[in-house]
Order: sequence, then structure tokens, then C-alpha cells
Amino acid sequence: MSDAAQPTAAEVRAAAEAVKTALDRHLEAVERRTGDDDPAVYDAFNALAAAAEVYDELLYDRYDEVTPFEIPGARDSLPPYAGPEEPHALSVLIRRDYAVAEPARLLAQAQRIADLDPDGQDGEAESAPGVGVHAALGVLFGEYEADEIASRHQEFGLEEGDSTLWVTAAEELPEPGEWLEEPFEDADPSLVVCRFDVSAVFDDEDGPEGDPDAAADRS
Repeated sequence: MSDAAQPTAAEVRAAAEAVKTALDRHLEAVERRTGDDDPAVYDAFNALAAAAEVYDELLYDRYDEVTPFEIPGARDSLPPYAGPEEPHALSVLIRRDYAVAEPARLLAQAQRIADLDPDGQDGEAESAPGVGVHAALGVLFGEYEADEIASRHQEFGLEEGDSTLWVTAAEELPEPGEWLEEPFEDADPSLVVCRFDVSAVFDDEDGPEGDPDAAADRS
């Protein structure tokens, strides 16, 4: 960066003062919190993260130095909530990733389902083990609810990957069948009331309710 484009020492100092102010406000919000999901704490956290990010960038640009700590930037959180103040409807969007870790176990479970109810899958269950993993997955998810598969995934030869759950607000329910062709096309982060993520990247962090692999963002 050229000298002409560098921030001034006064700008860096002002950014440092902004961090101090944001830190004080965050502590005040924490001391006055009314519950685990207090929006004042959430807003103060984002303000502190944004101020720290600005300071870190200016410090580096001016002095080629960095701060000895890292605060997640506001860009890593949800955007400001832009949905209705009193939602009359909601959508729950869920994604769960799995690896087929033990295909033989999966095929055996599909065969077991076929043996218990040979007519329940219109003949597909009986042939699933011979056809392969694709048909076996169809049998498995046709027999069990997604939440039950999540809780018993190892039993079915599956290995958990990342997962996320979004609760989004709306003024009213869509018309029946309106979004069935493209169910996730209109997922809007600005309408998220709360979001819960599970990932191995959180192994060193403390998530909600002591779960080290979970993180939640709330608007």
C-alpha cells in the first residue's frame, strides 16, 4: 500500500477508541442480560466484532502490525433481521450431510426393512440390497423420519457431516404446492429468527447447552 493510501495515525487511534467503547458496551449488555438470547448482547457482540475488525485492518495498513486476539467479524454472523415483527408463519429449513461409511451395514438395514414388510415399498425394498446404495437409501428414508435417522445414523452405516437448521419468519404461509419444485430457492438469511449449526470446525468451541460441536446465531 502506498503512503498516500495509508490510514493516518489519528484514524488508527480513533478505531482503537471505538473498540474500547464497544468493549464497554458489550460488558454492560452482558451484565444486564435478561436471558440466554438477549438481543442486546447479540447486538453488542456484533458491534464489538465490527469495531475490532476495522481496528485490526487499519493497524495493519498503517503499522504492519496485527492484534494478538481474534474476534469473529460481523460478516460471519447473520445479517440484520428484516422480517415481520410479529410473524404469523415460519419455515424450518434443515440440511444434514452424511457419508455412507459402511455400505454393507446400510444394505443390511434395507434388507431388514424389506423382510419385515415385503409389500411396504412396492417391491423396491426387496431388491434394494442387490440394486445398491441408491435404492437402500430410498428404503431407509422412506421408512424412518429424518430426526430418527439423525439419532441412529451409526446404526445405519452413516457418518455425520455438517448440519444446519434455519427458522425463518413470514407474514403468512405460502399457497399449497407453491415452493415444492424449488424448496430452498427463497431461503433468505435476513428472515432468520434463529439458526443452529453443527460442524467439526466447532470442536474447540463451546456451543449451546455445552455441545462442543454446535453454534447458534440469533437475530
